[in-house]
Amino acid sequence: MHIGIDVGGTNTDAVLVEGRRVLAVCKATTTADVTTGIIEAVGGLRHAFEPAAITAVMIGTTHFVNAVVEGRGLARTAAIRLGLPATTALPPFVDWPEQLRQAIGGHAYLCHGGHEYDGRVISPLREDELRAVAADIADKGVRSVAITSVFSLVSSEFERRAAEILTAEVPGLLVSFSHEIGRLGLLERENATIINAALRVLAEQIADGLVESLTAQGIGAPLYLSQNDGTLMDLEYARCYPVATFSSGPTNSMRGGAFLSGTDDCAVVDVGGTTTDIGMLHNGFPREASSEVIISGVRTNFRMPDVRSVGLGGGSVVRQRPEIRVGPDSVGFRLSRQALVFGGDTLTATDVAVAAGLADIGDASLVRHLDGTLVRSVLDHVGDRIAAQVDRMRTSPAPLPVVLVGGGSVLVRDGIEGVSGIVRPEHHAFANAIGAAIAQVGGEVDRVFTMEPARRDEVLDAARQEAVDKAVAAGADAGSVRIVEIEEVPLAYLPGNASRVRARAVGDLLLGH
Repeated sequence: MHIGIDVGGTNTDAVLVEGRRVLAVCKATTTADVTTGIIEAVGGLRHAFEPAAITAVMIGTTHFVNAVVEGRGLARTAAIRLGLPATTALPPFVDWPEQLRQAIGGHAYLCHGGHEYDGRVISPLREDELRAVAADIADKGVRSVAITSVFSLVSSEFERRAAEILTAEVPGLLVSFSHEIGRLGLLERENATIINAALRVLAEQIADGLVESLTAQGIGAPLYLSQNDGTLMDLEYARCYPVATFSSGPTNSMRGGAFLSGTDDCAVVDVGGTTTDIGMLHNGFPREASSEVIISGVRTNFRMPDVRSVGLGGGSVVRQRPEIRVGPDSVGFRLSRQALVFGGDTLTATDVAVAAGLADIGDASLVRHLDGTLVRSVLDHVGDRIAAQVDRMRTSPAPLPVVLVGGGSVLVRDGIEGVSGIVRPEHHAFANAIGAAIAQVGGEVDRVFTMEPARRDEVLDAARQEAVDKAVAAGADAGSVRIVEIEEVPLAYLPGNASRVRARAVGDLLLGH
């Protein structure tokens, strides 16, 4: 048996899954400290299992992305770039919002090093520079560093050597490497690495808190966190790469929608309590964003799902003047206190759903006074906005199937323009937690190769095998691993037949790993 948990802005969902069967579900209100909500959600499943029968627990959490958005709990971080005498025109943090930069200290250092696209050295690494940097960051109380070397995706040698020098001078220093986090594009890769480094201390605290919350329920099974590509990572990996959890909530919903509906190629619309997330599935996995991703005003380029989010959900505030407007503000986890159906004084989308007979929650008599024209107008407004977002996600004019999931999906009536069919599967309100519970383990390769014509197949096979090996090392059952994506992009602006190769492999979790 597996337990899947998803922490949303309004609700924390938990499900008990055995194979392809959903045995029990529970929805609890998300709490300010998050951990309490997890304990309550898992407690709601206790009637259906014995703690010893649980073999794994999978959690999708918003802890880390919320910390960046709110600028809280971030560690004092140093950004060390290896590239002198190049790259001086645009130093680290050059495009960061000042408030976020100040929250992590904004300590930036430029040192010699780096490589060209073909592996040639820009300038040798200077150990004396790095020792001086180590002394300075120690004086400033910095606990975490982000090391970025020019074209480290071609050669990671300088990043690793720099880390050896720094940690020898400052024992206990937490190091994040850009070649392990970002992709091509120096500033975006560096930014992603800095964000990861700033979350490392918080990751230690949250990992310990999650273990304690499960121990309180008598559960000693291994704990895994959902990644933003629909796969899992163990707790030790999460301590090192917390940035990989960003957007894991929408990803879990999409994977859960595919699992529940049996549809691997479709659009998934997840209507939650606070937001609606729309994404595309291909071969059962989310389509990845092909361009840069903005995180709290910072441009990054690490792996993220291609998801459109709008401020529309069950907790969205409804306004009638000067025209009908739903959201983007939401009562969030305060829905049970502020919505009309619970005796509150705020008109929400949930109240409209109850008045329309689409949902049975709270006290329906408290919304009988709502005008029928208002109710229809709100539902039409919701349908039109979702239809517009689905249309933007399409890559062809052909109608496509849509899977509706999330507790707020009751707001969407059947019949969306441009859609071939709507599927609202059983347990759709818990698709996010189910997506976490059934997630697999993945491995990925994404770097630049020199593609000599006679060796092209050999290089692609090597990339595939490396992705498979990474999946197995991450905890996948070797017999179940398969390649789900292979992409080769020739880099015409670089000489030497250079190509960017991306390969992804996934496999079932090997329990007892």
